[in-house]
Amino acid sequence: MTMWVSARGKGAPAEARVRTKELGDRAEQLALEHLRRHGLTLVRRNFRTPGRGGGEIDLIMREPDGTLVFVEVRQRASQSRGGAGASITAHKQRRIVFAARHFLHAIGSEPPCRFDVVLVQGVVRTDDSARSQPAEVIWLRAAFDATATF
Repeated sequence: MTMWVSARGKGAPAEARVRTKELGDRAEQLALEHLRRHGLTLVRRNFRTPGRGGGEIDLIMREPDGTLVFVEVRQRASQSRGGAGASITAHKQRRIVFAARHFLHAIGSEPPCRFDVVLVQGVVRTDDSARSQPAEVIWLRAAFDATATF
């Protein structure tokens, strides 16, 4: 009997966890480059709330008009199980909103804000392999609302 083990899980081999982290970092970099090409500037990367049970925001960006954009980046190599978008559950949204509120409290202001998602679908290259197809980057503006998650 074969048991499926998540590459993210503690029981996964260290090299699988490193590979997953590498892919996630590359997807995040692709998302950042995409958003910068569309005029957004980086405010903060990988913001985490202190303590257990908090949240994390992959990218915090600013639109030219001053809107603060909290961005969740999700990467999946295939569309099975709904692809990257299906992995952003209501629980995940609550954690992002929690972290955003923590960030806004820390900076002491509340500019206009929005929650975006960047989906990276397909193979994310971590080397110069010409055999793999590049990933598709899909930017979903205002993907969810802070009031809808509570």
